[in-house]
Amino acid sequence: MQLPYYLMYEASHALLSPARAFAQASKLFYSNPMNPISQTPFAKSMAAGFEMFERTTRRYGKPVFGFNDAFVAGERVPVIERVVWEKPFCKLIHFDRALRSNVKPQPKILMVAPMSGHYATLLRGTVEAFLPTHEVYITDWVDARVVPLSDGGFDLDDYIDYVIDMLRYLGPDVHVMAVCQPSVPVLAAIAVMEEDNDPAVPRSMTLMGGPIDTRESPTQVNLLAEKRGIEWFRRHCIFKVPLPNPGFLRDVYPGFLQLSGFMAMNIDRHLEAHGEMFKHLVEGDGDSAEKHREFYDEYLAVMDLTAEFYLQTVDTVFVRHALPKGEMMHRGRKIDLTAVRRCGLMTVEGEKDDISGVGQTYAAHRLCVNLPDHLRAHWVQPKVGHYGVFNGSRFRAEIAPRIADFMANTQQAARKSAATIVSLDEGRRARQ
Repeated sequence: MQLPYYLMYEASHALLSPARAFAQASKLFYSNPMNPISQTPFAKSMAAGFEMFERTTRRYGKPVFGFNDAFVAGERVPVIERVVWEKPFCKLIHFDRALRSNVKPQPKILMVAPMSGHYATLLRGTVEAFLPTHEVYITDWVDARVVPLSDGGFDLDDYIDYVIDMLRYLGPDVHVMAVCQPSVPVLAAIAVMEEDNDPAVPRSMTLMGGPIDTRESPTQVNLLAEKRGIEWFRRHCIFKVPLPNPGFLRDVYPGFLQLSGFMAMNIDRHLEAHGEMFKHLVEGDGDSAEKHREFYDEYLAVMDLTAEFYLQTVDTVFVRHALPKGEMMHRGRKIDLTAVRRCGLMTVEGEKDDISGVGQTYAAHRLCVNLPDHLRAHWVQPKVGHYGVFNGSRFRAEIAPRIADFMANTQQAARKSAATIVSLDEGRRARQ
């Protein structure tokens, strides 16, 4: 549609390549300990300036999870990432831990990462929190610009189908965790499975900072989508992937647009952070500078979304509010949340979340009217924003333990229910 703009973005990176190479070489020259002036204020300022230029003009590649081992059952064991399920737009990664044979099997978690511009590694801290106590699987969504047109399209209906397929692959004894955007398709997928009495319905689902009903405490993001309408997004946000990418001519919502929107929301904070990093580099504060690098290496690494998925999500979730109104469809079939009866539901929100306001995720409880109270839980974490709902010290200390307890409780409830059914069946056979 608007091919030249994406081409201009690609061309700008290519044109800046010589300048980045010069900046890297200059940074090494001024910071080399063999250089007699490397410890002078002038050399430190020059090295810091060249590093900042290189970092702010580079294209950040897909990060890695980087888990080599984990502390499980009193010992440190190796961790190997394995792709156990795969389709064109997603890979399911299992963090396979080399456990001893006498270690009891641990609960399985399917973490459904957001498909909203960042890679699944954004949940590195989430995975790390549960790795010692759970068998963790995570969705690794594929950058749309590397998927050839011959592999077909991918929309919100496909997303729901992918979730259902993964749950069936993992079996019924699994817990689902949806962070932000996937809260809607995950809830829809489980409703479809419940209505079909699918034996692979998970034990529980935990929805974290998700836009279930964006009419509750609407944020700047929600208000913009409602104000603009779907046609505005179709005209201004959809581009064709240029050469030399494998997804050439695929219609996408580019990751760089999503990133620029997020940056604009908190531009003062980002400018201040980069200013602080420059000072840390000049002062030789390596630890603080490394924390900045780690955060922005992740934050600035973005991926493209297929146009059909992006537009359908914006229209369904943010413009029409189809799920809370009972109007959301999947393959021509209405999503019926009253069918949710067996899968436990926990919702988690952040008090200062500026992406999904307080009450938007909790709305799932209001919609799943037939779910028993003992299969419900809700938690609002004080003093955290959107990122703090699934990462950081408060997540590790206060949110993750609550989620683990809820999963354990639903697991126990499922066992009691199964034992009751077995007892009733035995009694029926005895009477016969």
